[in-house]
Amino acid sequence: MNELISSDARQIEIVTERFVLRPLRASDAGLIAHYTADRRVAEGTRSIPHPLPPGASEAYVRRAMAADRDEDVWAIDGSANKLAEVLGVVSLTRIDKEQSELGFWIGAGFWNTGFATEAVSALVEANPHGSRTLFAEAFQDNPGSARVLTNCGFEYLGDAESWSVARAARVPTWTYLRKMA
Repeated sequence: MNELISSDARQIEIVTERFVLRPLRASDAGLIAHYTADRRVAEGTRSIPHPLPPGASEAYVRRAMAADRDEDVWAIDGSANKLAEVLGVVSLTRIDKEQSELGFWIGAGFWNTGFATEAVSALVEANPHGSRTLFAEAFQDNPGSARVLTNCGFEYLGDAESWSVARAARVPTWTYLRKMA
């Protein structure tokens, strides 16, 4: 079972077996820039540009830390277990009062470690937005992310497409839904 620690009134910390999901802090910008400068990571997301412009990761962290943010972002922090301070991120964006969209990425050096599944599972279990429904998507050329979602109880809804900034193109996606208790 995951341990929940209150971080502030809006965003909790979630302790798992191998890491802590915690709110971003200014010192995370360097590792975020390092990981997202990898074309493979950027192209696995809708919003990360490639190449990464100067200051982009700092701006991302500032938005994630802002009191009026629309997205809660957690660093996957493995430092307590002799892992990197940031392994990737997982996020929830509130769509409406009872629905949120889940997103995540993992640094390429940590792919196929189960970190993404552990982070998404912990966030779903904690359900910090109190959502009745979580939505997510994965690009169809990224079956690993789709497996993370299905392993965490998301059900396939159908095909769609989303814009990828890094690819400067629409990319076919699989869309998923997770009904919460």
